[in-house]
Amino acid sequence: MSLSKTIQHLAESHELILKGCLTGDRVSQQKLYNTYAHKMMGVCMWYAKNREEAEEILQDGFIRVFKYLKTFTGDGSFEGWMRKIMISAALTKYRNKSTQLRLVVEFDSEFHDIYEEPSFIYQYDEQELLKLIQTLSPAYRLVFNLYVFEGMKHREIAESLKISESTSKSNLADARKILQAALRSKNNPGNLTFSR
Repeated sequence: MSLSKTIQHLAESHELILKGCLTGDRVSQQKLYNTYAHKMMGVCMWYAKNREEAEEILQDGFIRVFKYLKTFTGDGSFEGWMRKIMISAALTKYRNKSTQLRLVVEFDSEFHDIYEEPSFIYQYDEQELLKLIQTLSPAYRLVFNLYVFEGMKHREIAESLKISESTSKSNLADARKILQAALRSKNNPGNLTFSR
């Protein structure tokens, strides 16, 4: 079978699975889950503090995927659409724990550095960075991930998390400081580290 025929066959097979999911077919739902669970678990891990929490987010996310599948228009990739749903499931989990998302200190440009692109994160390997991000408080972790990895603006993050823009900026600045301090500690093992 040629490459183009293989690709066409995979696309047709994927379309059949989606059609089956739309009718509530359990076998199709299982196939869709098996196809995407591993990748989506990777997304959930960035937003969770540990594997168990990521599994909860993944399950909530797949429930939403099956519930809202009829809203997928075909514009953009299906995988990208699923990713947004998984992130939404993570945000809902933490939005319900709103006390974790409030910050006592609002953003003050004199107190916090002006935020720059976090090039320091490329000095970590992916597993190392994931473990470190999971140690951040939920507020820091969510804002950092949404800003850095999803490319959201502070206004969008504030709306999503129901916090102020200045809180979003402050959380991002503090998360960056914690990650930079951990990197300095890694590069100079004699230094003391700090965590919040």
